[in-house]
Amino acid sequence: MSLTSKQKRHLRALAHTLKPVVMVGNAGITDGVISEIDGRLLHHELIKIRLGGMTRDDRAAAIDAICRKTHSELVNNIGHIGVFYRASQQKLIVLPKA
Repeated sequence: MSLTSKQKRHLRALAHTLKPVVMVGNAGITDGVISEIDGRLLHHELIKIRLGGMTRDDRAAAIDAICRKTHSELVNNIGHIGVFYRASQQKLIVLPKA
């Protein structure tokens, strides 16, 4: 599923007040981190992740790995914070039409 710019804008507005629920440290993207992110996405649909202790290239690779392994989409990335979205079957967040 690919998000439109209108949908990403809506999700960014919803994510503004969120706090990071997963912190990725120097160990990087491990199976435990992916499992935690997957569980949080299942429960919340929209989450913030703090990617600390990494260079810019490492953060880009980590974001790509998170998207691939959790089947989520990157909504926004500013500094060390990434916002990810994956729709669940309960549809907690209603996206605007494209």
